[in-house]
Amino acid sequence: QVQLVESGGGLVQPGGSLRLSCAASGSIFRFNAMHWYRQAPGKEREWVAGITYGGTTNYADSVKGRFTISRDSAKNTVYLQMNSLTPEDTGVYYCHASPMDYWGQGTQVTVSS
Repeated sequence: QVQLVESGGGLVQPGGSLRLSCAASGSIFRFNAMHWYRQAPGKEREWVAGITYGGTTNYADSVKGRFTISRDSAKNTVYLQMNSLTPEDTGVYYCHASPMDYWGQGTQVTVSS
């Protein structure tokens, strides 16, 4: 069973930046696209960004131009660089591997002054 462990969340002021990491316990990038989702309080979980095995990236319109997804296959780690953060970016951020359907436990991001 592969485990995904997110880290890097925290409290940041509006306009600030954070970099999230998702470390996989095994080499799964060859078989999976990797995604970031987030869930704000009282809202459904929403897809944020994804990167395919081939390296193609896609973003939700709400984060396009501000967030960047990347990966380091040697470290079995996926990253989400988040810039120009707003309070609407607050939520728990989850890493997901598809199609194997592995989820991490999530990391809290709070954007507040």
